[in-house]
Amino acid sequence: MNVNWSEIFGITVSPIELVIRGTAMYFFLFVIFRMVIKRRVGSIGMADILILVIVADASQNGMAGEYRSVTEGFILIGTIIGWNQFIDWITYKVPSLQTILEPPPLLLVENGHILWRNMRKEYMTESELRSKLREHEIIDLDEIEKAYMESDGQITILKKGR
Repeated sequence: MNVNWSEIFGITVSPIELVIRGTAMYFFLFVIFRMVIKRRVGSIGMADILILVIVADASQNGMAGEYRSVTEGFILIGTIIGWNQFIDWITYKVPSLQTILEPPPLLLVENGHILWRNMRKEYMTESELRSKLREHEIIDLDEIEKAYMESDGQITILKKGR
């Protein structure tokens, strides 16, 4: 039983090509997810996981081309993680970019009244909202001055008379 080390660790595709492919697919998927996929109410559902798996499988060939070795996989993964870290760093250093790259907080409740238009924007039902309010030990909407859906899908509540 012989191990072909050059097939496992050898590079058959140009590293620059892998970086360019990984970069192109990263930004394509970033834009698609930013524009199409809505924030969820602080959870990842089964449909979300399915979408991620399908997108990962579909984008693999676009990113990888014909790579076969572990080393080439490392280059590709490093490129994707590198861009992710860069996006986090640049939004930290240049806060004005955060409004472009992340959705701003969305007001859902104001002075005890549900803002239905904003609820529809996020496909959030009243039942989902009330469930999140119960997690904050709030039963009556009249207790709320403002409630926001944050960019990560969490709900922030400002109570009246705080």
